[in-house]
Amino acid sequence: MSDLKQARENPQALFWDEVKDVNEGMLGVEGSGQHLQPMSPYCDPDANSIWFFTEKDSDLLGAIEATGGKAVFTVVSKSRHFHACATGALVENLDRAKVEEYWNPVAAAWYAEGKDDPNLTLLQLKLEDASIWASSGNPFAFAWRIAKGNFTDDPPEDLGERNHFRFAA
Repeated sequence: MSDLKQARENPQALFWDEVKDVNEGMLGVEGSGQHLQPMSPYCDPDANSIWFFTEKDSDLLGAIEATGGKAVFTVVSKSRHFHACATGALVENLDRAKVEEYWNPVAAAWYAEGKDDPNLTLLQLKLEDASIWASSGNPFAFAWRIAKGNFTDDPPEDLGERNHFRFAA
């Protein structure tokens, strides 16, 4: 269940709270013609960035080079009561301190030579803006609003909060 008051008053804080608890989201490069692909996010709120492990020969890295790297990242919380879409510049940044900070058994499974694998690199999504959608997840409120919408001429009222915000540069 998402915090609707926080969604209204401090959507950026809610964004970070929710994204840090997910295992994957969908990342893509605008204008590349590629579909978004599942990636594991590693949150860096102090830098308004999300980091991703990838391979130097990945489609994403090729798309950055071909388009300039404007990217979109979408995520749905585990509870499915929070959705977000964020955009920003996606750049290759093999920051060894970030490799150390975010390295884990899941990342290790992809790289035969571990942290020193020659095909390992990081992508840094430097966030510019985001939209979030949060709902309470109350099944009774949902059922009531849907029933009301089906038996009256009024469509259901919103079931949560939507907010758009920009990250500080």
